[in-house]
Amino acid sequence: MQLSSINDKPALGTSKKTNSKKRMNNSEIKLKPVEYGNTAMNIYDLYHRMESNKVVLSFKGDVTSELMSSILQIIEQRMDSMNETPKLKKKVYNVLVECLQNLYHHIDQVPSEISKNGLDRSAIFMISLNNKGYSITTGNYIQSNRKESFKSRLERINSLDSTELKELYKEVLTSDGRSDKGGGGLGMIDIARKTGKKLNYDFAQLNDEYSFFSLNINVDDSK
Repeated sequence: MQLSSINDKPALGTSKKTNSKKRMNNSEIKLKPVEYGNTAMNIYDLYHRMESNKVVLSFKGDVTSELMSSILQIIEQRMDSMNETPKLKKKVYNVLVECLQNLYHHIDQVPSEISKNGLDRSAIFMISLNNKGYSITTGNYIQSNRKESFKSRLERINSLDSTELKELYKEVLTSDGRSDKGGGGLGMIDIARKTGKKLNYDFAQLNDEYSFFSLNINVDDSK
């Protein structure tokens, strides 16, 4: 697993509000060892790209319950140190839980020749700052025979307004269509409800058997 995060160590408990300009400039990045290259230039390039994207936390590897708990704790502490509003902190935290749960329950195992690194359940996750709040990005392998049904559910979610999403959530919650992997799409519905935004997603076809699913969610103080 590769894990990296920003660690600019602002004073905790301060009452001074952090404006957006300051928020976008405080970006000392602390890197844990990553398998990126053997030269200082490669590491600097990685540092620069993470700094430019204002990455708060990123990882690549298997998603476990212990890792999920650690990520949630880190992000909660980070938002406290940034003096984010209670409303934004709650939204980010709740959406983050749903994104991590989706990774935890819905990653499909792939052969090592597909993942290239011998990991059968590899996923990526990143949370970064933007001008209005936070961007949460996830990616994971899925079997291609699941792609069309999953895509259809996402398209349906994106076609609904807030009232219709609420009704769909109740419908799925009380139906028998929830899978043994959990949820039956409840997490995606919940993300759309809590953010008030359309789901931004993509599928990269790797071969006849496997695809790579990516999801990007923006969370801000609106709604």
